[in-house]
Amino acid sequence: MRSFLPLRAAMANPWLFFSLIFFFFISVSVAKEQGEFHSPYFSHLYEIHERERRPASVQETAVHGLLLRLLPSHASSFQFRIISKEKCNGKVCFFIRNHPSGNQDASPEIIIEGVTGVEISAGLHWYLKYFCSAHISWEKTGGAQLNTVPKPGSLPPVPHDRICVQRPIEWSYYQNAVASSYSFAWWDWERWEKEIDWMALQGINLPLAFTGQEAIWQKVLQKFNFSTSDLDDFFGGPAFLAWSRMSNLHRWGGPLPQTWLNFQLVLQKKILERMYDFGMTPVLPAFSGNVPAAIKSRFPNARVTQIGNWFSVNSNTRWCCTYLLDPNDPLFVDIGRSFIEQQIKEYGRSSHIYNCDTFDENTPPSDNPHYISSLGAAIYKGMQSGDSDAVWLMQGWLFSYDPFWKPPQMKALLHSVPIGRMVVLDLYAEVKPIWSTSNHFYGVPYIWCMLHNFAANNEMYGVLEAVALEPIKARSSYNSTMIGVGMCMEGIEQNPVVYDLMSEMAFRHDPVDVEEWLHLYSTRRYGKQIKGLQYAWKILLHTLYNCTDGAYNKNRDVIVAFPDVEPSVILKEEKLHKTCAGNNFLVQKLAEGNLQDDTSDVTYEKPHIWYSTADVIHALQIFLENGDEVSDIPTFRYDLVDLTRQALAKYANEVFLKALEGYGSNDLTKVNFHSQHFLELVEDLDMLLASHDGFLLGPWLESAKNLATGSDQTEQFEWNARTQITMWYDNLETKASLLRDYGNKYWSGLLRDYYGPRAKIYVECLLYSMQTGKSFPLQDWRRDWINLTNSWQKSKEVYPIKATGSAYNISQWIFDKYLSGTGSYLRHELSSSSF
Repeated sequence: MRSFLPLRAAMANPWLFFSLIFFFFISVSVAKEQGEFHSPYFSHLYEIHERERRPASVQETAVHGLLLRLLPSHASSFQFRIISKEKCNGKVCFFIRNHPSGNQDASPEIIIEGVTGVEISAGLHWYLKYFCSAHISWEKTGGAQLNTVPKPGSLPPVPHDRICVQRPIEWSYYQNAVASSYSFAWWDWERWEKEIDWMALQGINLPLAFTGQEAIWQKVLQKFNFSTSDLDDFFGGPAFLAWSRMSNLHRWGGPLPQTWLNFQLVLQKKILERMYDFGMTPVLPAFSGNVPAAIKSRFPNARVTQIGNWFSVNSNTRWCCTYLLDPNDPLFVDIGRSFIEQQIKEYGRSSHIYNCDTFDENTPPSDNPHYISSLGAAIYKGMQSGDSDAVWLMQGWLFSYDPFWKPPQMKALLHSVPIGRMVVLDLYAEVKPIWSTSNHFYGVPYIWCMLHNFAANNEMYGVLEAVALEPIKARSSYNSTMIGVGMCMEGIEQNPVVYDLMSEMAFRHDPVDVEEWLHLYSTRRYGKQIKGLQYAWKILLHTLYNCTDGAYNKNRDVIVAFPDVEPSVILKEEKLHKTCAGNNFLVQKLAEGNLQDDTSDVTYEKPHIWYSTADVIHALQIFLENGDEVSDIPTFRYDLVDLTRQALAKYANEVFLKALEGYGSNDLTKVNFHSQHFLELVEDLDMLLASHDGFLLGPWLESAKNLATGSDQTEQFEWNARTQITMWYDNLETKASLLRDYGNKYWSGLLRDYYGPRAKIYVECLLYSMQTGKSFPLQDWRRDWINLTNSWQKSKEVYPIKATGSAYNISQWIFDKYLSGTGSYLRHELSSSSF
């Protein structure tokens, strides 16, 4: 009788009936076969991975440990088994089965089988998601919603006793090289354990594993007679390691203490052990040619090139202009081999896949295809000399970022390595795919990746329709060499809906109907079916999550990325945008940054708007009207705060513009009114952000200090953490960093003590200019702002690590005060605004 229970329940609950029917269709869609997904070029690598994978018992134990951490009350409800690929018709899959003794006390109810621990974990997630209406996201974005999982002994059975979900292609890749600094910089093992659990549940089997490599480099470079002081100048600080690894800078934020190097190496060993326990294939780093400046004295005859300036404000060689060893120099292979061998010695093994990005935002010295081909071949030789089975995994960002890479140069690099020994990440495929303009990377296997986020900025943004369709389109197109999908965001813990869908695409054979998928998503995320919230998500799908203008979505809201220009520059830019309004061609060019005002060398990055702000405010109103019964659910609280933040931030852009319009018309009263309202708004927004743990400055700073082993390190690490999210890089007395605000965050504490005071300085300069009749004192503004920044970066103020206040009540109060249309400010001053 047990197999009929879901049907009986569905008859009494229309929502459950719809859910089961929908699941039946997606199961059929996912499980159907569409041909062999293995690339023939990687058969040898797949065989090695299967041979070297941890024993079945180890992988099963790893998944059970995950279950204990995620859902300890159900530790006996599931049974996990590793199975051979033969049971999946030679492919990678998982089965979800009913246990034959599931109705007996203390017996497992559900069996989940998979070819690796990752597949079993993904099967567990699939079962919780589509049979128990549960939801799993990062802790900062609301965490797991497991209230809907029935008690042990009452888990819903699987129709027809089992389902099979099979990957259409092998790999599910995860991470961006810079996420190690924007998101992971201050993590300890406790946080890494949670992330690896999340990876396994999402089905990620090819994660980047970059932690601790500086300790390996220290041992390798000391063999080549580099001293401690040489390496102090070479490594960046803890918050800037990603860019010193990629030859963009050196020493900035450093030097690295020996205790840091030792701790990170121990941490990396734990990370790799757990990844291997799940059956993952971690990607290790390889030598890219990046060497200490001391190479000129240690090896006077070595062929080295000094790379040009990468965003240093005045090409300060204390930080910029690193050195690249010519891959054709014999020393290149020696160092490359030593680095690979040292990693294998330290970690006991390798997965044979290595990441190397020699030309990431660094242009080669020659565009001669023969030269580029020789560079590529030499880089790979450095890997292969240390691991004969090495495969080079390369980020394809260079092909999007640098116009240097035309077809002859691309082909030369891609074909410099035997086919099957290189994999390219099509890093920004959801917006600017390279596969479609390069005939699938000219025959080289690649992974379709979603970049989505820059610098861990907070912005509700996405292209869900593209995520649901384009990987399928790329994989099924003629002569496709696609072998996986990936998530390559620069920062995590934002927009959980985007990553929930993208991770699922690793198992999808057909395009997803996003509207139907979202209908279920809101119910799973909040633990209840609330029609109003489902409708609100439909609005968000067609606004915030439907960006089709092709623009890079770096958050440039005025609050977090304050414009460092005179008011006239902003007013002129706004006039240009209004002139172009309605002309789709000009609007597109503006979005791409291809329309510039040639009369000025000063630029202003206008905040990115691709949707109707009125529609988003309406969605927020629906959230508030329908959210009372889930207001205590962490996932709902996160989404409500984020949505309120999004609406208020765009509104703040308009308020600031109104103040500047007053300045342009010499209306002192108007400037006073709007500027003071803007400053008040920043304070209120800070209070909103303080109501959810996911929007606090405190955890970022405290986690940095917690890794320090003395007062000097505490000061250094906190400076690193504060600098990355504000000025980022070097500056002069009246010239800000070229990367200022790139790592901006909507975090409580940061608005109150940095963004707000900075805006106040600008307002004071506006008022001074109007009251004295003098031009806007741009240099004074810059000097005072930079002094504020330097002071804040060195501050020792401690910020809360736990939220305070009611997210629901504060959001309602903010909506009524600023956004409802009945608030006095909006009614009195913005009646004619486009907002």
